[in-house]
Amino acid sequence: MLIISESLAQSLVSVEDAIEAVASVFSAMARGEARNYPVVREVVGHADAVFGVKAGGDISAPFLGLKAGGYWPHNLGRGLTNHQSSTLLFDPETGRATALVSANYLTGIRTGAASALATRSLARKDASVLGIIGTGGQSLHQLRATVAVRRIDRVHAWDMQPESAARFARVVQEMGFDCVAESTPEAVARAAEIIVTVTPSQKPILMRDWIRPGTHISAMGADTRGKQELDPALFGAARVFVDEASQAVSIGECQHAHAAGLIRAADLVPLGQVLTGAARGRTSQEDITLFDGTGVALQDLVVADLAARRARDSGRGTEVAY
Repeated sequence: MLIISESLAQSLVSVEDAIEAVASVFSAMARGEARNYPVVREVVGHADAVFGVKAGGDISAPFLGLKAGGYWPHNLGRGLTNHQSSTLLFDPETGRATALVSANYLTGIRTGAASALATRSLARKDASVLGIIGTGGQSLHQLRATVAVRRIDRVHAWDMQPESAARFARVVQEMGFDCVAESTPEAVARAAEIIVTVTPSQKPILMRDWIRPGTHISAMGADTRGKQELDPALFGAARVFVDEASQAVSIGECQHAHAAGLIRAADLVPLGQVLTGAARGRTSQEDITLFDGTGVALQDLVVADLAARRARDSGRGTEVAY
């Protein structure tokens, strides 16, 4: 078995690599060649942790595997990140485990990659003002992925903790971007042409009345029952796209609008269908487009598979008898 450490994973796969890898697997999903299996996500009952397992396979690549991990909210005090996960890959021909890949960094960039693909496919071509709601660990991945697909002239950011938004703004300014730490999410929404939400919120923080025609929204925070970032009324005003419809209505941002009867799973357009040309994306400059990115197993597996293949090709990683 090949073992790939966190630091090695960072050197093997860039955010640009992740964007193209996730595009390929979303397209494979749209063609029926790749499938996500049912998600397990549970409260552990210890250390206030949430633990989950996501699995799937792509027969066109081919690869097969699972990612296991979750959220340990007290880790920062231990000098660790709160999100912890690992990906296990299997040989599709034999079922033998072939690689164990540290997935903290890879989870960050695959999440950024999904929203960047939505921005590349759905946002207006002239949109250049980015709004980021939630400035935790995922926010820089979102920024780096967005600027990989779109010229961004200005960034507006908000977080429930003002010091976090101010810290994020300083980092973004050091990267060479004009960035404003706003005092309210409304200020971000009214300024931005592309909005990315990455919070753990369980109630709406982005309201329909704040959103101008032509705006694109990538809602990336909801990945568990109960999480919610958007006003359900947005779903009636927007063209809605998803990574996977069944997951979006069960644990994604769509769960609330679906439960209220505002949307049907059959009406949600998988982003992969836009990438393959099977479905239309933006149809006018006035469209509000909304992408519900719940984070599917195949995103994790495709970047882990890429890391494993590159490690083997370059003679890196640790091989152990198994």
